[in-house]
Amino acid sequence: MNEQNKLQGQQEYEQGDVFPVFYLAEQKIAGGDIEQACIWVDANREKLSSQLTAHGAILLRGFGIYSDQDFDQLIRRFAWPNFTYADSLSNAVRRNRSERVFTANEAPADVSIFLHHEMAQTPVYPSRLLFYCEQAADTGGATPICRSDMLLEGLRRQAPEFVAQCVAKGVRYSQTMPLHDDLGSGQGRSWSSTLSAPTQSDAETKLTKLGYTWSWQKDQSLSVTTPVLPAVRELADGRSVFFNQLIAAFRGWKDARNSGEKSISFGDGTSIQHADMAVAIKLADELSFDIPWQTGDVALVDNFLVMHGRRPFTGTRKVLASLVA
Repeated sequence: MNEQNKLQGQQEYEQGDVFPVFYLAEQKIAGGDIEQACIWVDANREKLSSQLTAHGAILLRGFGIYSDQDFDQLIRRFAWPNFTYADSLSNAVRRNRSERVFTANEAPADVSIFLHHEMAQTPVYPSRLLFYCEQAADTGGATPICRSDMLLEGLRRQAPEFVAQCVAKGVRYSQTMPLHDDLGSGQGRSWSSTLSAPTQSDAETKLTKLGYTWSWQKDQSLSVTTPVLPAVRELADGRSVFFNQLIAAFRGWKDARNSGEKSISFGDGTSIQHADMAVAIKLADELSFDIPWQTGDVALVDNFLVMHGRRPFTGTRKVLASLVA
């Protein structure tokens, strides 16, 4: 197995701190079946786990992963606990392929999904993400990733008061969920699916337990506001990260029911200034690396350290995902 130090656009913050780490399979694995890749994961599981925590993302290429079932087998060899889509509070419409594998997002090809930490707009979120490129798009379709520790460093320099408010106040998110899945929106999952609640009464019980406030709309859609959630998080190794969904919400929560600018506030209800969001967006864009998907690629992402998104695309793009508790 060759650990490559060169991937076009690959970033290096300090000596040896590359982003993302890149592995290209040796011929005996690339030319073999899924079992060869699984054997390699068995032998390198601890190293990969340590690298993921340190660097934030790993791209595996040429491992002979040809289907969603291959991806499922590979995931299981990591022996990481499953975080199911059904039990998540994700806003995205997704379709399960197996118990652990589902489509990344069913939003239309021309819709950008902006940088975010997966489910950071909820009280419950996964620790790691795995992605598999079942079919690369004709053009576009990259998955941008951004180190949130580096983003926070930049924000402390350029918008220190904004960071101080994020730390002191936390943030709240507001959105309206439809009665039925809206495939035209990146946040179109219905409230019954999101909350695993078949009735309004069940939904209210779930929201009460989670600490949300809510109101029902005339069309039976559901408007909710989260409890106060962190905007900055300290990791186990002492690094601090800009851990939230502020950029994605501000830029992308726009559909028939939602307005991005109205979807976020500080925890005390005060407004987040557009100028501060502009600084965060600019810095994040500058720090982003676009995963250049090739069919068969697998990417591992530490959800506590790294934000991700999706670029618009043409043609057919199929990227599958799995979450780790």
